[in-house]
Amino acid sequence: MNLLGIDIGGTGIKGAPVNPDTGELLAERFRLDTPQPAKPADVARVTRQVMDHFGGGIDRVGITFPGIVKSGVVRSAANMDQEWVNLDAGRLFVQALGAPTAVMNDADAAGVAEMHFGAGQGVHGVVLMVTLGTGIGSALFLDGKLVPNTEFGHIEIRGKDAEKRASERVRETKELPWKKWGASVGEYLARMEALLSPDLIIIGGGVSKKADKFFPFVKEHVTAPLAAAKLQNEAGIVGAAFLARSPG
Repeated sequence: MNLLGIDIGGTGIKGAPVNPDTGELLAERFRLDTPQPAKPADVARVTRQVMDHFGGGIDRVGITFPGIVKSGVVRSAANMDQEWVNLDAGRLFVQALGAPTAVMNDADAAGVAEMHFGAGQGVHGVVLMVTLGTGIGSALFLDGKLVPNTEFGHIEIRGKDAEKRASERVRETKELPWKKWGASVGEYLARMEALLSPDLIIIGGGVSKKADKFFPFVKEHVTAPLAAAKLQNEAGIVGAAFLARSPG
């Protein structure tokens, strides 16, 4: 079965065909900018362009979305256009792509990929993954089983959503030094540690490849083991394809 994973984010839409048995990308990932404003019809059009880049023969497509997704219906869209809320995204993408699709929360997909092929492989107990990007995504696992749609990036810290203090977008927009931003990430993760007592915290998103620059400052605030996502910014693509293997 030929599976394509597509990861929709607030700034970019990227995809690649994936081997769901190994988690390997079967071609170099392809990325296009997310339309602004990120309205459903425009995002669907760009998603189709990403799919077409890889030619025909795709049997199923897994698509991530940065918000709560239940049975293919979007229930929140903090970093996307509000036309997404309560939209049947599963139906939208089936019509746009002409192929069976599975739509899921982006951080959940990334977390599933890391649990099967990356930093969480073989880890039992409570595992928390956070993805630092346009916002903060989260995925929570108990003994390898996903608790879906946690959206812990919206936990309030000192009067603001956590993602307004500790996302990578905040670091880039405010041009924060690694030490100051790492402390903000650490403050956020300390709150999550107090609530969840995780046995492992995995940090994903594109910034995970620069873990050495900010992990020392994060570790000043948390006691749980900390790991960078092994699949880095490809985790969403891999997880989407993995979860799209069967209908439903």
